[in-house]
Amino acid sequence: MPCVTHDDAPPLADLMPWSVAPLRPGRAWPTAPDPVSLKARWDALLKAEGPDREALFQPTRARTPHSAVGQLPGQSTGTGRLARADGPCADPVRVLAAPFDEQWLIPDHRLLDTARPELWRVAGPHQVFVVETGDEDAPLLATSLLPTLRAGRIRPLWRRPGGTEPNLAPGLLDHLAARLGERPTAPDVLAWVLAAARPDRTVPLTDDPGRWASGVDLGRRLLWLLRRDGERPKLPGGRRPYVRAPLPGRPLTLHYDRDEETLHLDEGRIAPVPPAAWDHEVAGVRVLQAWFTARTAPAEPGTLAAIRPATWPQTWTSELLELITVLALLAELRARRAGFDVPSAVTAAALREAGVLPPPEPSRRPASVLDHHEEGPDGQFALL
Repeated sequence: MPCVTHDDAPPLADLMPWSVAPLRPGRAWPTAPDPVSLKARWDALLKAEGPDREALFQPTRARTPHSAVGQLPGQSTGTGRLARADGPCADPVRVLAAPFDEQWLIPDHRLLDTARPELWRVAGPHQVFVVETGDEDAPLLATSLLPTLRAGRIRPLWRRPGGTEPNLAPGLLDHLAARLGERPTAPDVLAWVLAAARPDRTVPLTDDPGRWASGVDLGRRLLWLLRRDGERPKLPGGRRPYVRAPLPGRPLTLHYDRDEETLHLDEGRIAPVPPAAWDHEVAGVRVLQAWFTARTAPAEPGTLAAIRPATWPQTWTSELLELITVLALLAELRARRAGFDVPSAVTAAALREAGVLPPPEPSRRPASVLDHHEEGPDGQFALL
């Protein structure tokens, strides 16, 4: 992707000033591609006692079954020590566990080394989390789900629950309105960021209304495919992937036939799978291979992670077909995005002169949330 580096484009870190480091779960077993396995893992943990429970838990310096932690915002899990827990498993929640890999997580603070409660506090149907990937072709991902993947900084679009107070440099929308002749919304700016962000995470800003509209349109399309929370994406008739030969009960191998555009899961076959979907990588990792490995790689016997479906669930096949579709459609947008690099007419210097940059220090910190209680360790209420 071509990159102009001499035009003083403002950095994303200043345009969206509040960011949070990625979560550190500390152990793999509270996350799984299916929610049923998570509830079975929880039951197995609680059936064990004393040293056996501690061994199954897989303690770290940050978290043991005796750790005292508060409730995750928005969740209703217990806050007593896990060593003496005896209640049911919390309902698993959908998370982005890896690029384009939506899995499930037990939303229990006692299971996570570093849960980043400030992200849970602002999660919701209006939220969009922007995730830095380190990938040159696609430096950012966007998701409606809480991201738990190993990546760079996470930048929520909204600083408060309910989609209020955008995480944008104060005054940025006003300045863009003056330059463009029409006031953009916070989602418009996010769409532009997805379309225009460079590998060095600078974001050129235009003052050309036509070019702005084109970039926002491209970014909205990217956002729709990345979030996958509305109308399901479809390829044109004749190019839609279908199961051509039934998948086995427990496929162990994945192979792609480029000439036939066919994905083989043992003797099972899915086609057509465009080469661009198979070749799609994030930070050097092929997405389809990583997705398959997360569901089939052997786990150490006797661990909670070894509790998993005995056979390949039908829901995984549906998710795989949709993932192939998304990657194929994204390949077309990647080509458009690669040619979209524009010079920054609204420079960082201009934003500094207007008083937009640098953003004030409070905008780099979480907003105060005072409209609800959160339960602290052992049932005590936490003050926010």
